[in-house]
Amino acid sequence: MNLVKLRKYWYILSLLIIIPGMISFGWKGLNYGIDFTGGSLIELKFNQTVQVGNVRAVLDDLGLPKDSKIQESAGNVLIIRTKDLSQEESSNLLQGLEEKAGSYQLLRNESVEPAVGKELRNKAIIAVVIAFALMIVYITIRFEFLSGLAAVSALVHDILITVGLVSLLGLEVDGAFIAALLTIVGYSINDTIVIFDRVRENIGKKKKGEHMDEIIHHSIMQTLTRSINTVLTVVFTLVALILFGGVTIKTFVTILLIGVVTGCYSSIFVASPLWYDYRRLRGESI
Repeated sequence: MNLVKLRKYWYILSLLIIIPGMISFGWKGLNYGIDFTGGSLIELKFNQTVQVGNVRAVLDDLGLPKDSKIQESAGNVLIIRTKDLSQEESSNLLQGLEEKAGSYQLLRNESVEPAVGKELRNKAIIAVVIAFALMIVYITIRFEFLSGLAAVSALVHDILITVGLVSLLGLEVDGAFIAALLTIVGYSINDTIVIFDRVRENIGKKKKGEHMDEIIHHSIMQTLTRSINTVLTVVFTLVALILFGGVTIKTFVTILLIGVVTGCYSSIFVASPLWYDYRRLRGESI
């Protein structure tokens, strides 16, 4: 089985994941946290089961917006998202919850102004664009421009899948989401460069009559065990964190898990085949 000759199937598989995610992104967007939208977020762990209706009644009594969100989580944890609260409003809310819903442990009480959230979102986009540009420059110097273009195309593939699945699953997007994306980008590009380096070595040992797709396939197979072992090590750790790491990091770790698996897939099945196709489009005899 030549992985490069089967590349159209890998492209189709990627599109089958990317297209629904982009439809979801265009239709309902992302579930932005207060880091981006502004407002207050209060996360509480109650000592007993709590009825959401009781919590909603407390919000209504205090005159808080009807569109305030109340999210239930495992372990009697409730997350309340509402308008930006003053210190007095926050104290009244916490007091009312204790009276009507019972005792609790306060996990988070955060407040962000809308202007700050917008600035963070713009800076996050700029950070990703700068990272991509620097990667193209670095890979062009180390390999060639088409290698850099293929590597960054694979990274765009990873981000599209990650963002699409985050939208489909309704995961909260906050400052940690940007950290997760940049971590995914770094992980994925490292694996891709390892494969490109092996391709370059094998091109130097090219046998008479050996085609480029065969060289790329052999290079991928030579690094396949490393790629799988590396991703499994990370996946085992992330799954353990999801199960036992607590509610506050669950979303961040879930996004990392999606991105790490996607990054491993793209390094093997997307980046090198794209480099092969880019060279064909340039008219090279390969």
